[in-house]
Amino acid sequence: MKKDKIKDRLKFERQLWKEGYARVMGLDEVGRGCLAGPVVAAGVVFKPNTDIPEIRDSKIIKEEERLELADFIKSEALFWTIQEGSLSEINELNILWASLETMQKCVDAVSEPPEYLLVDGNRYINSLIPFTCLVKGDDRSMSIAAASILAKVYRDELMRSLHDEFPEYGWDSNVGYPTAVHKKALKKHGYTKYHRTSFNLGTEKLRSE
Repeated sequence: MKKDKIKDRLKFERQLWKEGYARVMGLDEVGRGCLAGPVVAAGVVFKPNTDIPEIRDSKIIKEEERLELADFIKSEALFWTIQEGSLSEINELNILWASLETMQKCVDAVSEPPEYLLVDGNRYINSLIPFTCLVKGDDRSMSIAAASILAKVYRDELMRSLHDEFPEYGWDSNVGYPTAVHKKALKKHGYTKYHRTSFNLGTEKLRSE
């Protein structure tokens, strides 16, 4: 696993640990921009003073290393969880609120609640637990980066498993994002039960399955 020695991704955790917050949860989600599949969030809590420099933004890590890191994170974390935001939640709440609610599911999944939340992005729902939103947090916080890795690995594997059912859409490579192949298949075949009907899919035709 390649180390990135330039960025300090423990700045926020280190300060919170110093202030006495022992259970700091990093939260991130993946799949907001997809046309198909759920939005997926993950939450990760590390023991104070944990330092794993290899953990960084999942988008800049090659898949092989991402898989290795996902297993390593699960073995090293004090607690981790992965949660889905369903298609019905996305269509009813809109993708932003579905993403936030899915991150909250991660918080609720902990038997012993986190003491502080580090959230990727610029907003979060009302919470009794203190939190800080960090824009581009997956490249600024080890805990958020760890959550981004777990969420991406889980969602990519899920979408690839659905590819066998509907191979025309190219989910084995685009994992639901609006690539040219995906858009072309939507126009030709219509949308499936896995597509987000509240999104602009470029077609109004429901595929016969």
